[in-house]
Amino acid sequence: METPDPFVPFHAALEERHLSELTFAEVRRALQALSSVYVERRERMGDGAVFDGAGKRAAFALYYGPMHFLLVREVVRALGPSARVLRRILDLGCGTGTAGAAWALECGPRARIEAVDRNGWAVAEARWTLARFGLDGRATRGDAVTAPLPKPPAGILAAFTVNELAEEPRRQLLARFVEAARAGSTVLVVEPISRRVTPWWPAWAEAVRAAGGREDEWRFRPPMPDRLALLGKAAGLDARELTGRSLVLPG
Repeated sequence: METPDPFVPFHAALEERHLSELTFAEVRRALQALSSVYVERRERMGDGAVFDGAGKRAAFALYYGPMHFLLVREVVRALGPSARVLRRILDLGCGTGTAGAAWALECGPRARIEAVDRNGWAVAEARWTLARFGLDGRATRGDAVTAPLPKPPAGILAAFTVNELAEEPRRQLLARFVEAARAGSTVLVVEPISRRVTPWWPAWAEAVRAAGGREDEWRFRPPMPDRLALLGKAAGLDARELTGRSLVLPG
């Protein structure tokens, strides 16, 4: 008998949670504004523009959160069994916690997750995400670059996080990742394919390969709720195909 997909009831609960006070049209407009910040006005990301207002927060939770979950789940599955035997996951710059939850769920019911984000609303939303999926763990407020790393072996995730960092913190984080992998932890970095938002990617990819890691580019078409695809389409985004690229440093 096929195991029910936990994402389906999660997404239904997510819609109930965020559409209780906002209409679909309001969220669609907010998603358009949010995507503009990501692509055209990235200088505003540092001042909290991503989570500025209830509409943008709901748009992030209802669109980017689910899309990150689906993409990271597919990536972890594609990486093979070695990525799914971990018992501790650290999600740096967790947002609403969906990416880390996706990895933890693939590791089985004994996996524990720690989620860290500097934004208070994101931390609260990540706590709700972990509870909704029935995951053992916690979400706390903190800095992705300086957050304590778990003792190896563990999984360390930075999904759509590194692109938001300034050059020096990004350099520090790469050094920490290489050291964590040498100590026995598995590091997974997931980012958009767009080179416009990740000009630092070639240098990171070179450093990861030199440390024994791998670089991949992904395109998936997993099943997704109709309402999720509709929200993306209504906002002018293509939700039919999940794309991204990853760097893996094996422990």
